[in-house]
Amino acid sequence: MDRMFTWRGKSFGYKDGENLWTYKGKHVGKFHGDEVYGPDGSYLGELRNGKLLAKTSRKSRRKRRFKPRMNRMRRVKPVDRVGRVMLVGYEDFPVIDVC
Repeated sequence: MDRMFTWRGKSFGYKDGENLWTYKGKHVGKFHGDEVYGPDGSYLGELRNGKLLAKTSRKSRRKRRFKPRMNRMRRVKPVDRVGRVMLVGYEDFPVIDVC
């Protein structure tokens, strides 16, 4: 399992195999290569240099829907890290409401 942080340095969760989980234990995405898609098949973002971010021109991309796995036990949220300057044509990985 790899801890995942957004491009701006916010702690997001972790990658387990091809699945993306929040630190609160919610299954929110699947990786297709370096790209991440949500349960409804919509593009959420991608992994670049070990950080999550979203390319604005790819927002209309879609993949096959999937049923999220059952919630897992919460994990301790790691401390946020120093973010990076945003790349042209990109935005930070979306905040996903996981309450």
